[in-house]
Amino acid sequence: VQLQASGGGLVQPGGSLRLSCAASGSSFSITTMGWYRQAPGKQREWVVVIDTTTGGTTKYADSVKGRFTISRVNANNTAFLQMNSLKPEDTAIYYCNANFRRTSSGYIFSSWGQGTLVTVSS
Repeated sequence: VQLQASGGGLVQPGGSLRLSCAASGSSFSITTMGWYRQAPGKQREWVVVIDTTTGGTTKYADSVKGRFTISRVNANNTAFLQMNSLKPEDTAIYYCNANFRRTSSGYIFSSWGQGTLVTVSS
């Protein structure tokens, strides 16, 4: 199973971006999908997660609550992260992460997408 992240770019403070995270492969179901980010010189931090096993429960880091919204995982195994009111401190490489359950065995495993750079600057 592979994750493909996209949608990063340069945006001015107060602007918006939408990231996408798409899972590809076969014989799996997605249990959770979310995003982490890593700013220059800092450790990777958790941003948001959606839990498909609980009907789409979402959790957000306090730093993004009210500004970021994660969508449900759609039929194409893709989720979107809508980022509004962006601030310079949101500048980071954003990494998509998902947990999967293998259909045949029930085995649960995790996967990371490549990072996508978000730069918030005037």
